[in-house]
Amino acid sequence: MNWHTRYAQQAKWTHDLRAYLFNKAKLEDANRVLEVGCGTGAILSELPLHIPFHGLDLDSAALAECRIHAPAASLIQGNALALPYPNESFEIVYCHFVLLWVRDPLQALLEMKRVTKSGGHIIAFAEPDYSHRIDKPDELIQLGKWQTDSLIQQGADPSAGGRLAGLFFQAGIKINETGTIHSGESDASPEEWEIEWAVIESDLAESVSGEDIQKMKALDQQARARGERVWHVPTFFAWGSS
Repeated sequence: MNWHTRYAQQAKWTHDLRAYLFNKAKLEDANRVLEVGCGTGAILSELPLHIPFHGLDLDSAALAECRIHAPAASLIQGNALALPYPNESFEIVYCHFVLLWVRDPLQALLEMKRVTKSGGHIIAFAEPDYSHRIDKPDELIQLGKWQTDSLIQQGADPSAGGRLAGLFFQAGIKINETGTIHSGESDASPEEWEIEWAVIESDLAESVSGEDIQKMKALDQQARARGERVWHVPTFFAWGSS
C-alpha cells in the first residue's frame, strides 16, 4: 500500500475546503503554521513556500517521506497529545484525518488550542463517522461492518467525526463554521476506486480471508457497472478560534 498516494487522494477531497478556510484564516498573513499529523506531506507540500510551516507526526517513516515532499517544512516526531511547542506558538494549527486515530481527541484539541495564539485558528479539515456509513446494494453492507471493525482493532474511533463539533466545544474552541465534506466514494474514478480497495485490503488483511475480500471486491465492481453502488462515509470539518 502506497500511503502517500492515499493521503494525496484525501487531500484532493478537501482541496476546495482548505482553500476556503485558509483564506478565512488569512493563511497568507500567518507567521507560523502547524499541521498535527502531517504524514507524508500531502498537504504541507501544497502550502505557500514563504510561510514558515511546521509538521508533527508519530511515524518516523512518514516524516522521512514528508521531508522529500515538503523539504521546506520544519518537521518533528511527536505526539498530538503532548505537542512539543510552547504556548501560543502558531497563528494556524490544523489536522486532517487525524483525530479518529488519536486515543484522546479532546486532549489533542486542547493541545492544539494551547499552541495557537490568542485569536488564532484551529481547523480539523476532515474526520469521518463510520457509524453512519451507507453501503448499497445490501450485499455490500458487510464490507462496511468489516472495515469499521478493523478500524476499531487498529485503535481508531470510527465515530469521531460525528462528535467533532462537540469536541471543539468541550475544548473551549469557538466554532466559526462546521459541516460535512464530499469525499467522493460513490463517484470515484477507476484509479480512485483502486486506491480505495488497496486501503480496504490492507485494513482487512488480518481479519478477513482473502477469498471473502475478493468476493466483496467483485460485488462492488459489478454494482458499479450497474450504476447501483452507493458508498458513503459522512465526513465532518470544523473551524474555530482560540
